Amino acid sequence: MKKADYIICGDYVLPMDKGQAVIKNGAVVVKGNKIEEVGSFGNISKKYPFKNVIGGENRAVLPGLINTHTHAAMVYFRGMADDLPLKEWLEKHIWPAENKWLSPEFVSDATELACLEMLKAGITTYSDMYFFEDASGKAAKKIGMRAVLGAGIVDFPTISGKNADEYLGKAEKFIEKWKKDELVVPCIAPHSIYACGPETLTKVKNIADKYNVPIHIHLSEAKWEVEDIEKKYGRRPVEHLHELGFLDEKIIAAHCVWINEKEIEALAKYKVGVSHCIESNLKLSSGIAPVPQMLKAGIKVTFGTDGAASNNDLNILSEMSTAAKVHKAVSGDPTVLAAKTALLMATRWGAEVLGLGEITGSLEKGKAADIIIMNLDKPHLTPLYDIYSHIVYSSMASDVETVFVNGKLVVANGKLCTADEDEIISKAREWRNKIR
Repeated sequence: MKKADYIICGDYVLPMDKGQAVIKNGAVVVKGNKIEEVGSFGNISKKYPFKNVIGGENRAVLPGLINTHTHAAMVYFRGMADDLPLKEWLEKHIWPAENKWLSPEFVSDATELACLEMLKAGITTYSDMYFFEDASGKAAKKIGMRAVLGAGIVDFPTISGKNADEYLGKAEKFIEKWKKDELVVPCIAPHSIYACGPETLTKVKNIADKYNVPIHIHLSEAKWEVEDIEKKYGRRPVEHLHELGFLDEKIIAAHCVWINEKEIEALAKYKVGVSHCIESNLKLSSGIAPVPQMLKAGIKVTFGTDGAASNNDLNILSEMSTAAKVHKAVSGDPTVLAAKTALLMATRWGAEVLGLGEITGSLEKGKAADIIIMNLDKPHLTPLYDIYSHIVYSSMASDVETVFVNGKLVVANGKLCTADEDEIISKAREWRNKIR
């Protein structure tokens, strides 16, 4: 018999590989931090001993979900300034609150809460853009989550820095410190074109090229943003980045709501990855991104939650469901953004856009064991005819029962294994009392 650390089995195994075939009565073999084998439980049970078998009847096994755009530490601002337009929400409420409260301690504590929420919702990897990301990295590793952490860059002073050069210097140090870490991938994150001038964006691109790291940026999120960029530079945002030589496959462009056909062609040509944050865009009334057109052009569109201050949760399952339904309504075509495509966007494509396609995003031999088990034995998941349909249209975060990251069991029976949930929530309430 071959050796294995875990055999994870279920009525349905969804590898989300290029074939996208569902394996009924399937199993995934985990050895160390890697996936050793994926196949039918009958075949696997003949090769491996029956110990540490997890999952089973009425369970679905799939890759961990990928959140390609968030501001994890903003979870402490959840519900603080709601029902406001983006510009007012950002400039009059969020930025002042950040300048008053941000610190390494704040970011560390808040990131723990965000990781707790995401893991319990089946998210095993997230892509962040914020300040004090060294504190974020330590918190993510403590909880046991995979993270692509973007050191925030702006042109104006904040509590984190005086000017762009200071942010850029800190970003380089952050990248150098974390570039060999197994779980944390450093990247550089210029906030937006309106917050970073051409000189800053050029320096960002040079650093990204020097260290071969991703660039994470807000792009064409709001109508006023596009109008301001056109007025200032005489060209639309995507065209502006193209003129700067900024566009390439290492870019994670969040939102992309107000882009036209020509800009879609440019993003496709340069293989820019897009993070679709539909619930945040709806709540801030920013608009609805032209996702069907982007997909048709060959752009890899993925899902992001944005920060919990504008969503107000960190739940990719709900992002999938909302996106699939809204785009059907807007397009007038019920076949747009089918369930299978939505789950692909939330798994393998998410990993590929983050530069992690060889590591995670699908259940394949040699990839990291980032795996979730969902409990299908629920009223809202019964009866079951199509597993993709159920996961995208009917499932909830509370259906996630078990989570592995890098071969380590981090959530068991819906409870975090790596830290004290009560302590994390208690710290969040203490911060709430200070902020309030």
